[in-house]
Amino acid sequence: MKLVVIEGVGKKPAIQKYLGSGYKVFATMGHVRDLPAKTLAVDVNDNFKPTYKIMPDKQKVVDELKTEAGKAEDVLLATDPDREGEAISWHIATILGIPEDKKARITFNEISKKAITKALEEPRAIDKNLVDAQQARRVLDRLVGYKVSPVLCTKIQNKLSAGRVQSVTLRLVCEREREIQNFKPEEYWPFFSVLEGRGGAKIKASLATRKGEKYKIGSAAEVEEVKAALDGRPYVVGSVKKSIAYSHAPAPFRTSTMQQDAINKLGMSLKQVTQAAQALYEGVDIPGEGKVALITYIRTDSTRVSPEAAASAREYITSVYGADYVPAKPNVYASKGNVQDAHEAIRPISVQRTPDSLKDSVARNYYRLYKLIYERFLASQMSSAQYNSLTADIACGNYGFRVTGKTPLFAGYTKVYSEKDEKDEDEMKKLPDMNEGETLGFIEYVYEQKFTKPPARYTEASLIKAMEEKGIGRPATYQPTVSLLENREYTEREGKNIKPTELGFNVVDMLVKYFPEIMDVKFTAEMETKLDTIEEGGQVWQQIVAGFYEGLEDEIKKAMGDGYKMKAPAVETDYKCEKCGAPMVIREGRFGRFLACSAYPKCKNTKQIDENGNIKEKAEPVVVESDVICEKCGARMVVKTSARGKFLACPNYPKCRNTKELEDEEKLPDCPVCGKPLKKINYYRGAFYGCSGYPDCKFALYDKPIDKKCPQCGSLLVVKKRKDGLYHKCSNKECTFMEKAPDETT
Repeated sequence: MKLVVIEGVGKKPAIQKYLGSGYKVFATMGHVRDLPAKTLAVDVNDNFKPTYKIMPDKQKVVDELKTEAGKAEDVLLATDPDREGEAISWHIATILGIPEDKKARITFNEISKKAITKALEEPRAIDKNLVDAQQARRVLDRLVGYKVSPVLCTKIQNKLSAGRVQSVTLRLVCEREREIQNFKPEEYWPFFSVLEGRGGAKIKASLATRKGEKYKIGSAAEVEEVKAALDGRPYVVGSVKKSIAYSHAPAPFRTSTMQQDAINKLGMSLKQVTQAAQALYEGVDIPGEGKVALITYIRTDSTRVSPEAAASAREYITSVYGADYVPAKPNVYASKGNVQDAHEAIRPISVQRTPDSLKDSVARNYYRLYKLIYERFLASQMSSAQYNSLTADIACGNYGFRVTGKTPLFAGYTKVYSEKDEKDEDEMKKLPDMNEGETLGFIEYVYEQKFTKPPARYTEASLIKAMEEKGIGRPATYQPTVSLLENREYTEREGKNIKPTELGFNVVDMLVKYFPEIMDVKFTAEMETKLDTIEEGGQVWQQIVAGFYEGLEDEIKKAMGDGYKMKAPAVETDYKCEKCGAPMVIREGRFGRFLACSAYPKCKNTKQIDENGNIKEKAEPVVVESDVICEKCGARMVVKTSARGKFLACPNYPKCRNTKELEDEEKLPDCPVCGKPLKKINYYRGAFYGCSGYPDCKFALYDKPIDKKCPQCGSLLVVKKRKDGLYHKCSNKECTFMEKAPDETT
């Protein structure tokens, strides 16, 4: 029996089905070894040597992996085909003692019988260049996060974080918002003359020039001036350009273009797109077939298509649409430099599996996204669309007008996929034939007052587009970065638009003040390019990290050494501290304003206040009797509340000090490591949820778990309380999944 190690548990059934009985698939559910969370774990004095540890919540997984590997005749590492997947395989190989030069690594771009069989025939050694490229990113992100974040916590408020990619992305959002705030609208008047052509056809000509120069009307008075100059003068056709215009088929999807198109055309959120794409890649349940993967790997910035896939598409297009819809040679699309071109573009695994065949078999969002990917891929292999195009310049006195139009001649790829929205289709207007020197009749003027508009706020789609265009981040980081900014309350939503919060502005301003290079968009893009070169070989990752880190410590010392802060100053009040007699002051905390003793830290007395600054009076405790009898004195125990939560206490306190844990009304899920029930455990600092199998199993969570698995990585979901309500969040720290909890969740 051979052991095949993968990451996501979601694709385990499909891979196991294709491998057969001679193999056993083991899912690690993401990373198993990483830099420990509570320390820097990067020795800046020893060539940036990282210290990796098995993640606490993955110890049981690692133990099981070692057991299974010990029983297997061979171990194959089949984690995702990208830098991060290569690094995970390297960590697993290190844990299992697999030599670096052993050909134990297999990769496949799609989960299909053909791809997996081919991968088994071509095992290779772990690519250390890919591993080093990922190590460099991880170390850089750790240095920024652990070294720079304390500056924000000191100068703004506690529990803030900085990030190499996230902070620069936040800067884009803040700068766009400031553009909007500072925008001054300018008046303009679009002006048209509606003319009559041959056969009574109407032509709407746009005013373009005055005395040969580009011209725009800026006031109502100018409108009247133009009308007076045009009245009674003939409209004479000048140059006429007739041609056949071609529209080349768009490239198949990359990660970013798939996300943008799905958000804009399907109305899905970025999180929904990510979840649906992951499911389509890993496999969805299809009646009569079980788990079936439908698309290729979804984290890619390549537009390359394998010759086999292109040939299959061309054959299908010929049979369904005809030979005219297939170009003489397969369409090839250039990828940007430094892409992970080992990947293909995102495409269906088989063009024979049409969207219509899945419509009633899979979830609605899965079907809609698959249809979009399918049609975009098919269109990418089709002939160009052709149009009859006409552009005419029309003169009237000193003013020049222009009219353009085009009509479809051959549908080409638009038979399958259109890049335009329906509202844009009026651009495809048919114009009557015109010849130079021809005079057109006048019908009427059309004009209206308008004002220039500020740039639009970013949406999820446009922010991803900006990140890609500016070279910030890579395919695997777009969705986590955008989600993280909102989760940390640096940004918020206004409909579909993303706008910065006051906290977001403060974070950006503080980071730009002290760390201008880290916050520079161009510098960040250049650093991404340098990191990409590591995987090509010839670059030592520690040298690139050293170049980034040079001078950072001095910047941090300078930032920490001055007295500049954005923290709100304490506001004095007339209240006196009942514990020490010192005046009480209003301070700002992470959860809002509160009253604190001015003698802090000698006196740590605090009180809650309302929005008007008045002390909130504590309500008299309501005694709730339970059905539990105190076994020490026989009294009926009552429910009480402490900082650790609710518990049962004897009403005869202090004579009887008996207490009991109050059982949760809602049943907790089973431990994902050993299968035993989880239970709530109270301790002096609060409470947590641990395995009832302790000490054999040490699985624990600080947030309340629910009996529901994360759709992205398969880990347990937990309940998170935020200002706007309750959320379900993945318990795996490496996973960014979070969704609004249903109203009934507690």
